[in-house]
Amino acid sequence: MAPMIYTLYGFAILFFVFWCGKWIVHFTAIFYGKWKLHKKVSQLPCETPYPGVSILKPLMSVDPNLFSNLETFFTMNYPVYELLFCIEDESDPAVMVVMQLIKKYPSVTSRLFTGGSNVGVNPKINNMQPGFTAAKYELILISDSGIRMKEDTLLDMVSCMTEDVGLVHQMPFTCDRDGFAATLEKVYFGTAQARIYLVADFLQVNCHTGMSALMRKALINEVGGIEAFSCYLAEDFFLAKSLKERGWRMCVSSQPAWQNSGVCEINSFQARLTRWAKLRVAMVPHTILLEPLSECMVIGACASWAVSFLFRWDPLVFYLVHILVWFLLDWILLSIIQNGSLPFNKFDFVMGWLFRECSSPYLFLHALWDPAIRWRTRTYKLKWGGVAEELKPKVKV
Repeated sequence: MAPMIYTLYGFAILFFVFWCGKWIVHFTAIFYGKWKLHKKVSQLPCETPYPGVSILKPLMSVDPNLFSNLETFFTMNYPVYELLFCIEDESDPAVMVVMQLIKKYPSVTSRLFTGGSNVGVNPKINNMQPGFTAAKYELILISDSGIRMKEDTLLDMVSCMTEDVGLVHQMPFTCDRDGFAATLEKVYFGTAQARIYLVADFLQVNCHTGMSALMRKALINEVGGIEAFSCYLAEDFFLAKSLKERGWRMCVSSQPAWQNSGVCEINSFQARLTRWAKLRVAMVPHTILLEPLSECMVIGACASWAVSFLFRWDPLVFYLVHILVWFLLDWILLSIIQNGSLPFNKFDFVMGWLFRECSSPYLFLHALWDPAIRWRTRTYKLKWGGVAEELKPKVKV
């Protein structure tokens, strides 16, 4: 009987310590976010020339916001940059959108590359390869099609690129849009995602997402260019890992990345979260244990049992207080990241927050049950370590 009691005590202490650690993460994210984000952009001294930036825009298909999103890159307040649009299929309707913008803004240096290059399994890198090879400036900004830029965003990112920094990335967030799906996206990126992202930057842990990232081209060329990462689907993670292993720091820009995709649906958003979970499981296997335990409802239930076993506290009262405080801290963090009034009321936030917190464990279990990754029309299988293999459809005889 004694070994069983000791085992239960061990689990109870483990859950309680992990629960305490989560509150440290909460408060660190709030204070660091308040200090780090939305700083006023400082202009470089007049005698210091601005480095040129080559902006890679990999595109595929058209959504209702594509034109307005791309147009924000033509109107940025930055003196020296070029826009390199990369489209894999010459018949893609995105070609016409790009040509319209190039014609509308002839003073902005911009080029269109079609056809891509088959250098690996990653379709994004295949698409960007011609543009990366042709890029003429020392800094490369890789920016997804759904990103919307403010006039001073690029200036903010470049100002963060100090001598010891090899990569500046934006923390994912979303533009203000209508509907429950938009509320759900903003709640996720402004709470669960932001909390991990900010603390990872504070601790200098690799938590890089490649939707908007500024990097030094020479450092990428040192390891063979972007094609060296074409065997991975999460090329952003492994590119950042390569820089850290060579002693370079990463830094989060003070401006979040404003995602503004024209498709805003609950199913597509949850499919995206599931795909990311599958990538994390393959790249960082200990995620299988730590990620579910990091969720509010799960760690709350475990900690409630732990305090009941260790201290004889009322587990139901403890669980309800735990959820309430977690909820309030998430509201504070989201308000900091929004840096203004939220586009929805408190009731909408409650519904979006509860939906996300309750559905997250299910999405993670679904990712474990079906590890194949489906991206647009392609399906991939991930090996341990993150190397990807495309699964070809079976041909019926």
